[in-house]
Amino acid sequence: MVWILILSFIVCLLLRFPIAFSLGISCLIYLLVAGTPLAVIPMKMYSGIDVFVLMSIPGFILTGNLMNQGGLTERIITFCNHLIGHVRGGLALANIGASMLFAGISGTAISDTASIGSVMIPAMKKEGYDADFSCAVTASSSTVGPIIPPSVPMIIAATLCGLSVGKLFLAGAIPGFLLGFGLMFVTYFISVKRKYPKHAKSNLKQIFSSFLDTFWSLLMTFIILFGIIGGIFTPTEASIIAVLYALLIGILVYRRLNFKRIVVITLDAMKTSASLMVLIGFANLFGWILIVEQLPQYISKEILLFSDNKYVVLLLINLLLIFVGTFMETIAALLILFPILLKVATAVDVDPIHFAVIALLNLMIGLTTPPLGICLFVSSSIGKVSISKVSKASIPFLLVSLFVLVLVTLFPEISLFLPSLFMD
Repeated sequence: MVWILILSFIVCLLLRFPIAFSLGISCLIYLLVAGTPLAVIPMKMYSGIDVFVLMSIPGFILTGNLMNQGGLTERIITFCNHLIGHVRGGLALANIGASMLFAGISGTAISDTASIGSVMIPAMKKEGYDADFSCAVTASSSTVGPIIPPSVPMIIAATLCGLSVGKLFLAGAIPGFLLGFGLMFVTYFISVKRKYPKHAKSNLKQIFSSFLDTFWSLLMTFIILFGIIGGIFTPTEASIIAVLYALLIGILVYRRLNFKRIVVITLDAMKTSASLMVLIGFANLFGWILIVEQLPQYISKEILLFSDNKYVVLLLINLLLIFVGTFMETIAALLILFPILLKVATAVDVDPIHFAVIALLNLMIGLTTPPLGICLFVSSSIGKVSISKVSKASIPFLLVSLFVLVLVTLFPEISLFLPSLFMD
């Protein structure tokens, strides 16, 4: 019976239905064929979203929107430009630095690509950078944000399997910085080779002045991260604090927010949050059907029959997740696959926190994997460049991302060092 569910889901995807509708329609078809009472639909959808930690997601999405419209994001970009703009390819490096400092508060890599890309891609093109390179840098750097805490995908991954949000935040820090600095290295190398422009070196006074102007933007990340890790507040409480903080800074300090703009921002965040909650609800129903059909047990058994070597199993999982990540949004892929694959990973003695970082890193890489990576499409539409050119330009960045993935997979200490240092 499970083939009906999978086949109908694939057909809906091929027909370009939204992921949430694809999940819902395939579940409905399965339940009708199986003769299961349809009352199970609202029951499982509600149980999927009735999780306290998930209440933080609307808050972080609203925070990201307030940061963009309130001037916080622009100041982060300006600070990065003052800091490293004098280096060859400095604006491209600032693009990556802004993504690292922005740190995924906006919700997903896709929204990071759209928010930072709308500012950086036109600026890079204006200064003489190739359009396809500008798009590739933006798409690739946006995948760093959800790895570095705080991160909405990490909160969802932790919620799905009862992992510690604080530990998962810490576990993503070193891999995220490795990925970010790796992308910077490639960017600098290409910039030198192509002789991309550089700005005049900012003096200490300019850098310090820019830092003071950006200080309030940077402080938010530290308040959220250390508040959660230190046990001062929960992720849900942190999201509300972040919203209030972004409002106060946008209104009182940067003076970019007014009542009319806040209403528009809030409505947009409500739409995004509602669509995400519908996705989570349908994904929970989809996952329940898979459990009823014992598909997770079957997949685990088949993988472990193929090999019980930890690294072979992780290689197979990596290949699967990168493939899925090329055509499916990160959160949807996490909701469907993460609980299943976590059981396989733990069966070969992989630490759950370590595996969560591996899974998220894989799905991030999938978003920039040619020719179907979603972030590539977003950046190419902003830069008005063909997807084929952006895909070709993104290959060096993809190779760096894969290298970091290999390091994180083979050396668990990269992910587990900070959690064991601060929270064990």
